Amino acid sequence: MGDLARLLKESWSLVEEHQDKVAGYFYARMFLSHPDLRDLFPVQMDVQRARLLGAIVTAVQTLEDPERFDDYLRALGRDHRKFHVEPEHYEVVGGALIEAMRAFAGEEWGVEYDQAWADAYAVIASKMLAGADADQNPPYWYGEVVAHERRSQDIAVFTVLPLQPLEFRAGQYLSLEAPRYQPRLWRTYSPANAPRRDNTLEFHVRAVGAGWVSSALVRRLQVGDMVKLAAPMGSMTLDRRSTRDAVFVAGGTGLAPIKSLLEELTRYNRTRWVHVFFGAQNREDLYDLADLNRLAARYPWLSVVTACSDDPTFPGEQGDISDVLAKYGPWKEHDFFVSGSGRMVKATLKTLAELQVPSIRIKYDSFSE
Repeated sequence: MGDLARLLKESWSLVEEHQDKVAGYFYARMFLSHPDLRDLFPVQMDVQRARLLGAIVTAVQTLEDPERFDDYLRALGRDHRKFHVEPEHYEVVGGALIEAMRAFAGEEWGVEYDQAWADAYAVIASKMLAGADADQNPPYWYGEVVAHERRSQDIAVFTVLPLQPLEFRAGQYLSLEAPRYQPRLWRTYSPANAPRRDNTLEFHVRAVGAGWVSSALVRRLQVGDMVKLAAPMGSMTLDRRSTRDAVFVAGGTGLAPIKSLLEELTRYNRTRWVHVFFGAQNREDLYDLADLNRLAARYPWLSVVTACSDDPTFPGEQGDISDVLAKYGPWKEHDFFVSGSGRMVKATLKTLAELQVPSIRIKYDSFSE
């Protein structure tokens, strides 16, 4: 471990148990010194409170993996254009971060820790600024809701037509804001379709707990409403050069990017067998099964296995989809794509490790409100 990484981990350990207080102090310092920054953030700060701080800390602590995080940080810089972030804001954030950590670290905090965090943050900020500067697209796109359908009590499928063309790759995700209902609150969702000639984007959203955005999108969004869409991100995309058969594992509305990848495959695949494992708690949450079955009936290379973990009368497989997956196979020579809740993705990755599937063949996205 290099000196920089060691100093970052040592210093973070001094404040880790006070994360909530550090976050509160962090925002307080920013807003007191630059009140204009408050307008960049949502009215409700309960979710946002730890999000920015957590992203910075994670990026700083993984600074020594440049190959993995260079593209990520550049994409993050492009994405942050939606917040109307200016270059001078980066300096304010960096200063508030170090000041907040120093305030709660106690006497063990030293000048070498100050310098380590300043150096690491400078690298992150420079990469994010480079990504933002290189992007010729608008900070975000406006889109009109042209269809909205409730598939269950908590799940909706809706279609958005961007007012300008929005380029993305199947399997990617983007941030969405519903300004009429939750202004300045952005959440990430994956389109459930590959790029289409009419430019429409289909989204599958489940209202989760006290989720401000997801609840609005499911229960309040209407045809004719306008939403904002930020730059696409994510690398859970198909490699057309691969000749390996593929396995898609989806939990709940994690099916959306899987549907996007399947739509792309229908346009060119002739040689790869594709297996979809779709799991949910009960049959109502298998909200798009009819369309999946239609695809499987039309394309001989596609098979679908469904499972419910809490529906004893369901005629398909019983149990968590990660466990059901293990009953099939062998899978050592397949490409894997996994999408769903954090718990579902973690369980599936554990199963694949036990089945000795090489991690290099696994792509995944984990979603939560």
